[in-house]
Amino acid sequence: MNTNERNEMVKPEELNIMPEAVQTEVKATDENPMEETKHVEVVEDIDNDLNLEMGEEDDEETETEYDFSSCNKLQLIEILEETVQDTDVVKIKDKVVSIKSNFLRICKEERDQEMEQFILDGGDKENYEHVEDPLEIRFRAAFNIFRDNKNKFNESLEEQKLANLQLKNAILEELKQLINSEETLKKTYDEFRVLQDRWKEIGQVPAAEITNLWNNYHFLIEKFYDKVKINRELRDLDLKKNLEAKIELCEKTEELLLEKSVTKAFKLLQKYHDEWKEIGPVPQEKKDEIWERFKNTTDKINQIRREHYSKIQDEQQANLDAKVAICEKIEELLNDNISSIGAWQKKSNEVNELFKVWKSIGPAQKKQNDEIWNRFKGSMDLFFNNKKEFFSKLKEQQIDNYNRKIQLCVEAEAIAESREWKKATDQIKKLQEEWKKIGPVPKRHSDKIWKRFRSACDTFFTNKSEHFSGIKGVEDENLRLKRELLERIKAYEITSNRSENMEAIKAFQREWMAIGYVPMKYKEATQDEYRKSIDALFEKMKITQNEISTAEYRNMVEGLKDDPESRDKVRRERNILTNKITKLREEIIVLENNIGFFSSSKQSELMRAEYEKKINRAKNDVKVLEAKLKILNEQ
Repeated sequence: MNTNERNEMVKPEELNIMPEAVQTEVKATDENPMEETKHVEVVEDIDNDLNLEMGEEDDEETETEYDFSSCNKLQLIEILEETVQDTDVVKIKDKVVSIKSNFLRICKEERDQEMEQFILDGGDKENYEHVEDPLEIRFRAAFNIFRDNKNKFNESLEEQKLANLQLKNAILEELKQLINSEETLKKTYDEFRVLQDRWKEIGQVPAAEITNLWNNYHFLIEKFYDKVKINRELRDLDLKKNLEAKIELCEKTEELLLEKSVTKAFKLLQKYHDEWKEIGPVPQEKKDEIWERFKNTTDKINQIRREHYSKIQDEQQANLDAKVAICEKIEELLNDNISSIGAWQKKSNEVNELFKVWKSIGPAQKKQNDEIWNRFKGSMDLFFNNKKEFFSKLKEQQIDNYNRKIQLCVEAEAIAESREWKKATDQIKKLQEEWKKIGPVPKRHSDKIWKRFRSACDTFFTNKSEHFSGIKGVEDENLRLKRELLERIKAYEITSNRSENMEAIKAFQREWMAIGYVPMKYKEATQDEYRKSIDALFEKMKITQNEISTAEYRNMVEGLKDDPESRDKVRRERNILTNKITKLREEIIVLENNIGFFSSSKQSELMRAEYEKKINRAKNDVKVLEAKLKILNEQ
């Protein structure tokens, strides 16, 4: 072979389209060709049959241009039923993915709410069974249409791949014959170009055959150039066409920098690298320049993709940190000694609020998300199991209280008609004191048993009042009794047990009403003093409850000092308190504005009074939260 013939040949290195510099991001070299299935994705990632029994989250990473987050279940089903009428599964795949993801999210939220309500109603988690509604059955039927079309498409695609393999093997045989042909250079070259065009037009082949087929094809291409010793003019024309094709690919690739969807841009980049690999060599003086242009754009797209998934990972880590904080909060609640109905209700509200916050937080990475969900769900289940056990024991205690109060009713009824006023009065008062010491009874019996007991007491005091009415000195006696009662009211010490305090105040009020008239000149002053004394007890109750809550909170914060994560916990708690205070203040503003719209009527006055109660409660809550915030700021 002379020097000119050697220069006119296509050098083997010119056929190596993609240097190793980009193999880490897009695998498309001659030595390791890209699998052709990369850019024709069948809908494998959304099938595995339609699974409506999902965990907490659906980690679907596929990006789509469709947003159905505002649709309800029926709307999603109607869209899916219309979409699956199109048998082009590749065309509708992304849309079906988005529909399925949103439908499963709604189903899961409804199921969690059902289970939560089931547990709150006293049910056991193990006994909970979800009943599939007609919409889920209808959705499954529509999705099966898509799945069947997808299976048919896959079967057809595999058959086509085998057929394509036969066609390409046939072209390889024709290339072998062309290499051994004795025809003229012009005719041989034309036939060669026809075979190349036919090769490019043939679609995908089985993945296992790609590498071997690709190597054989390029081996025969090189043999052809060796044989025909194509002249420089034809070769330069071929190189020029290849350069134009690669410039067009560079322009398409650069347009991907403006593509909003990272996934779509990366898939198209893979496709363009496949096309680049098929084009062939370019003029030697342009080889490095055009490759650098293509490679630089590839590097930028790969960097955008890396940054995109890095951002997703950061968001998932932040979500994990937030969920860990919620787990720690509910685990703290489990350590509290809850011994009253009110306390259990308060803690239940806190758990439910934590669950609402949990649902508002996005997913963490799949494995971590499952682990943290199991941790949170386990703590929540343990809390409600403890609550169920408490109320079970409370029910037994209330039944015992009911039997004891029945006995007091019997005793009160036995002396209701007594005329031994002093002795009977002492006995009735003793029974009333015993009644106050007995705890609550089952709610369905509460009013009935109380009315029975009060009726017996009222009967006695009515008889006594009638007996002493008209008798000189009765009003003086009543004044003495009321003053004595006032001293007991003023001396009463408010405790931390709200129910006990309320029972005591009710008893004071009932005893006051039962005493009867006092001399007219003392009536107003005595009544004012009584009202102020009762109001003072209520005010002390509010202060005591606030002080207890603040003291408990201070103890909790003090306990964080030895915790290595105390700083983060204090910061998170401070943010929570600040948000609650802001929300309450906004609520107070809205309520105070709304009061101004009430007209002058009896009904409006009732509504105004109710709004004022809400405003006062909110303001009191703000004071408590501000006290807690002050404790945090002192740390």
